[in-house]
Amino acid sequence: MRHTDVREALQRPDVRHPDVRHPDVRDATPRANVVLGDLRMRPYGVADRDRLRRMSTVLSPQSLYTRFFAGTPQIPEMYVRALHALDHWNHDALVAMIDDEMVGIAEYVRDRADPERAEIAVLIADHWQRHGVASCLIRYLARLAERRGITEFSADVMLGNAAALAAIRAGWPAARPQRDGGAARFRLPLPQPGSGRGERSRDHEGIELVLELLGSQSR
Repeated sequence: MRHTDVREALQRPDVRHPDVRHPDVRDATPRANVVLGDLRMRPYGVADRDRLRRMSTVLSPQSLYTRFFAGTPQIPEMYVRALHALDHWNHDALVAMIDDEMVGIAEYVRDRADPERAEIAVLIADHWQRHGVASCLIRYLARLAERRGITEFSADVMLGNAAALAAIRAGWPAARPQRDGGAARFRLPLPQPGSGRGERSRDHEGIELVLELLGSQSR
């Protein structure tokens, strides 16, 4: 399911949003002694549905609106179902974890009409925004997509989504968007500028190993 499919479905007047609460969710707010290197980043798995649902408790209405381009009180169930069905080739996602809670997710969906292009989207818990989580997830997602023959990402970002715009500027400093109403549409070539292996940090060797193993098992 494309990101635009989810957005269009949410904008239909007949769509209802059940009140889903998760009072047992643990605090995912960054603590003074927690840094980006303490986050665990890995592929989204079949056991992550409830973690994704619980992530709604650390997202503001504004964060949900700028991600899904529609008002929704929590992460939409149709989005949860779409991620549960991802195939780790045409549709894949990486998550950022702190303890056992999800605080970030980045995904790509390959363009059926142009298989060398894919649309990306990122969702980060409010208190982890502007901590480099989005940039890190996008960087590893881009390397994974490259190995699968994707040469360009596209991204639609609401103009008020400063955190997402900053993450794109960090990865593609020369990117210039096209305006589409209240959104900015980016075309982002792969590989990312300055993404040579010599610049990769030792702090992320673990996630690189995970991605290499996952990529070697793909079709």
